[in-house]
Amino acid sequence: MTRDELVDHLARALAVPKKDVERILVEALEVIMNTLKAGGTVALSGFGQFSVGTRSARPGVNPRNPSERIHVPAVRVPKFRAGKRLKDRVKEHGKLQNAVGQ
Repeated sequence: MTRDELVDHLARALAVPKKDVERILVEALEVIMNTLKAGGTVALSGFGQFSVGTRSARPGVNPRNPSERIHVPAVRVPKFRAGKRLKDRVKEHGKLQNAVGQ
């Protein structure tokens, strides 16, 4: 599902103009990104938790010159941990697919 499809679906489901849904979605994503940028976490009960992790510095290889070793610096990366309801919903769908395929 794309962002536009999500906006369309929410607009129809909530009987709200698309422009309003788009503004709400943009602001929600900004809040999540700004919270993560500041090092915080965003927990959406049942859905999951967004947080920031650190990928350690490590040695690497230059892809253009495989014999050249390079240093890859440590970097902060966004992480997502799925919540129980999301996991259960995905598992439920998998069980349905397996039952239909048999």
